[in-house]
Amino acid sequence: MTSYIDAMRQFFARISPVRATRDLRYFLKTRERYEWSFFALSIVVTGVVIWAFFYDSYAEKEYRPNIVYFQQWKLDRTDAQIVAQQKIDKPIRDAEVAAQKAREEKLRAGFKRLDDKLNDMGL
Repeated sequence: MTSYIDAMRQFFARISPVRATRDLRYFLKTRERYEWSFFALSIVVTGVVIWAFFYDSYAEKEYRPNIVYFQQWKLDRTDAQIVAQQKIDKPIRDAEVAAQKAREEKLRAGFKRLDDKLNDMGL
């Protein structure tokens, strides 16, 4: 165990950020001009590949079902209770139907505009 710790100490004793920086500067000074152009080209190509992966990494939202719960009624309801509940529910249902028709009309108008543009182009 002690030999392992001693080996690690010797390994880390040789690591110095100052010496690493000095070594890097010396290495870069001794490079030829064509090596710098290949270095720049390799950086650009690598950057394009990384950008392409990042740009293409769109993930769709997780699907969550729209659960619609319904009300349970007693079996012994009278007709008057049923009619009263229908009168309460009618305005809500009418508003939902009107909203749905408005969405459909808006979508239909968008497709109509697209169709007109395509017809103008001759397609």
